[in-house]
Amino acid sequence: MAEHKVVVGADGSEQSRAALEWAAAEAARRGVRLHIVHALGMPLIVSAYGGPQRFQPTDEISGQADTVLIAAREQVAKLQPSINVEAFTALEEAPLALIRHSHPHDLIVLGSRGLGSVAALFVGSVSVRVAAHAPCPVVVVPSEAGKPATTELDRVVVGVDGSKNARRALGLAVNLTAETEGELVVVNSWEVPFPYDPVAMTSAGYQPQDDIFEKQSEQLVAELLAEVMDDQREDVNIQVSAVRTQSNPVTALLESADDADAHAIVVGSRGRGSIRGLLMGSVSQGVLHHARVPVVVLPKHADEDE
Repeated sequence: MAEHKVVVGADGSEQSRAALEWAAAEAARRGVRLHIVHALGMPLIVSAYGGPQRFQPTDEISGQADTVLIAAREQVAKLQPSINVEAFTALEEAPLALIRHSHPHDLIVLGSRGLGSVAALFVGSVSVRVAAHAPCPVVVVPSEAGKPATTELDRVVVGVDGSKNARRALGLAVNLTAETEGELVVVNSWEVPFPYDPVAMTSAGYQPQDDIFEKQSEQLVAELLAEVMDDQREDVNIQVSAVRTQSNPVTALLESADDADAHAIVVGSRGRGSIRGLLMGSVSQGVLHHARVPVVVLPKHADEDE
């Protein structure tokens, strides 16, 4: 069985330095190796006499890659001198390189430009592609100029619904929170499906929809927590708060993270990493593009053997 590790992408940018800091802190928390990957994105050549191959980097490109990895190693040595670090240069594009270096039970960490505009859907496509198709959880670390990203996990927010994905995301959030014995905030958002007159309906004998949805939300969260805690963390004392809101799921998660002064948001992904998925969006993509704290995404097929 392969040793677990944290895999982080490095390209020398401010965003990747923030990701590297978070990844080093997480590797130290878990007591595992840190793999630093620098992707060159060399173009493919298609030969009539063989399969596709990538151009080999020039000496200049190889030298630049070495400079990036040396600087990354030095940064980690200053921040977390006790962890074991390995560095790699990959010929392929960043999403393929990070996924190739990762296995189930690992963790991928990468930076995000943190843009909230339409352009971010394409500028941040690396994080979307990796978060959709990785074999393990993916952490996207935002970076704001002059403001270092937090590396703590004392307060974690997770979004849940009635899906299998939500149960797995909750299990991941419980495990992350347990690393620091922190606080977990569980968010289940709901919306009234159509306008109604609560006074008139109540007088006619109907139970207010708000009450119905609130009870359903409480039951859903309670059942998910009972299942996950029984399976994984009976011996860990974690404070859990259930939050219900009438906002859409993205807004609910972002607002709950702000209210709780959270250090991370955990979401599940249904694995739509295509161009169509980029344009249509989803809860995980919406949170990725607007969150001011690290976002932990559990791809659809990650760790499904567990």
